This record gives sequence, structure tokens and C-alpha cells, in this order.
Amino acid sequence: MLSDFFCRVSPVVSLVAFIGFAPVVAAADYTLEHPAVRPFIEEMQAEHGFSPDYVETLLADAERKEAILKAISTPAERVRPWHEYRAIFITDQRIERGVTFANTYADALQRAEEEYGVEAEVIVAIIGVETFYGGNKGSHRVIDALTTLGFDYPPRADFFRRQLKSFLVLTREQQMNPLELTGSYAGAMGFPQFIPSSYQAFAVDFDDDGKVDIWNNPVDAIGSVANYFREHGWQHGAGVAVPAKVYGKKVGQGLTLQMEQGLNARIKVGELKKLGWSPQKALSDDEDVMAFEFDAGDNMQYWLGLNNLYAITRYNHSVMYAMVVHQLADLIHEARQNESNEINES
Repeated sequence: MLSDFFCRVSPVVSLVAFIGFAPVVAAADYTLEHPAVRPFIEEMQAEHGFSPDYVETLLADAERKEAILKAISTPAERVRPWHEYRAIFITDQRIERGVTFANTYADALQRAEEEYGVEAEVIVAIIGVETFYGGNKGSHRVIDALTTLGFDYPPRADFFRRQLKSFLVLTREQQMNPLELTGSYAGAMGFPQFIPSSYQAFAVDFDDDGKVDIWNNPVDAIGSVANYFREHGWQHGAGVAVPAKVYGKKVGQGLTLQMEQGLNARIKVGELKKLGWSPQKALSDDEDVMAFEFDAGDNMQYWLGLNNLYAITRYNHSVMYAMVVHQLADLIHEARQNESNEINES
């Protein structure tokens, strides 16, 4: 195993030997002149045993990207209404490609569902939304994304510096060149777009080849997504969201409570009924749910989110994201069933 290899020899020496890493001419962006670089190098040495010279040389190769700073300031779910956001992801092509992906990796998906308790189509939908089934994994070097955001994006600099630390550790463990791996503008990687800390916590070697590869191995990606959802409370066979009809002047009180407390807020179904919410499927008055509305263009839609919807928001902290994954999964499931029925009838 790779972990055994790195336990026996110096991690810095072995990584340099593995990737043939040679000193490069320092760029202007992240040299020791940058105020955040020296403390980071010292932390990597103290916390993870990295050579200061190695980290300094590595950071000197990283580039500050204005496009990354712009992208993180305007994510689609913040600037688009629901009907526009949904139209990006719920398309005939994405459903068809989802069916193809599910059929191609049916054995791995079935095994993931059995071992982790996460429905195959949910796993497929996550990969479909994140990277169009591996077709768009991101073109930014991860080292550039994480240094740009960790050193030059004050609102979340601490978070992205932690991700940069995780990234350097995982590349050492997996014998990968940190200067070559690419991902999203936020440093998310591979088929499922895991950030480095998620990779460390949830990525699995699902095909038992001795390497955890979410970049090029869809089987590892499938197992990793399933493991992520199991660890975040997914309940196999349970519902995700229930539509609601609303009436009266108190409807907004439920929405206000949700918005004030964020995604962690829970409201009793019975309380929402008193405020004019009418679930379109039977729910116990004692059940805790999330309450939200969507702009569907010509009308407003009202929904009650269940535990599994919350589990999806652990992957991306957006209700719109969670709902589009849920709806894409249902459409892929329906399309696969129709395909199976046609085969049986022929």
C-alpha cells in the first residue's frame, strides 16, 4: 500500500523522487514576499513534516488567478432564479448521458447501493451535475485555485488555506504531482468534485487497486460519493422533498424562520400547517422539515425538504443545488425504468 511506503521513508524526499520535482524560477505571486506565505510554510513543516524549501518552491510556481476570484464571487445559485438554474442541469442530454453512465457502471453502482445504502441514480446525478459525468472536471490547476483563494480571498482565506494543506498532504500520500492536478475554480477535484478535505475523509478505493483515484477512475468516484452520503445521514428509500400548496397571510412566517436560521433550521409540519402550508403527500405533524420557495418563472413553488434533502446540501450548501440533484436522479431513474420496460417488451 502507498501509505506503508510513505511510513518507511521521508515523505518529502520520497515525493520529490517520485515526481522528479525540480526547482523552478520563482514567480512573483506567492514568494516569501507575500505576507501569508512564510506562516503557511512554517505550519506545513510543524503540522505535517514538510520541508520548508519544498513548500516554498512549490508555492513559487503557483499563480494568482483573477478569473478564480471573480468566479467565486458570482456562483450560479446566487445570481439566477430557480427556473433558470434548473434549466442548466435538467436537460434531455444530461438525462440521456446519465442513463448511459448508469448502465456502463451498473455493477459498481449496485455494489455501492448495497454497501452504502445510497440509490444508484442519486450517485449518478451528483456526478452528472458536478462534471457532466466526467466530461468537465475543471481546467484550473488545483494549486493555483487554492493559493489564490487561500492567500488573496479574505472572506474565506482560512478555509482555503486548510484545503491547500489537505491537498499537499493527499498528493504526498497518493504519490501525485501537486503541480499537475486540475479542478474547479474552488479547488474541487475529479468526477465528484471533492475538495481536498472531503477527499481525505470520504474518498475510497472502490475497485481495490491500491489507489484512491477520483480523477480518472469512475468506480472510485462512485464509491466515494456513496460513502460521503452515508456519512452525512442519507436514508435509503426515504423521500427527499414534498411539494406544498399555500394559502393565507402567514405563509411567509415559515420562510422567514428558515432564512433566519439557514439550512439547519427545522420546522414541525404541524406548525407549518397552521401557517397555511399544505403538504401534497402525507407527513406526520411531528416531522421536522425545511420550508422554502422557488421562482418557477410564471409562479412560485413551495416545498418541504426532508432529511435526505438536507444530506444533499452537505455536498453543496444550496437548496437549489439539492433540488436539481434530486430531480435529475428521479428523471434518470424513470428513464432507466422505461428503457428496461422497452427491452422486456421487445
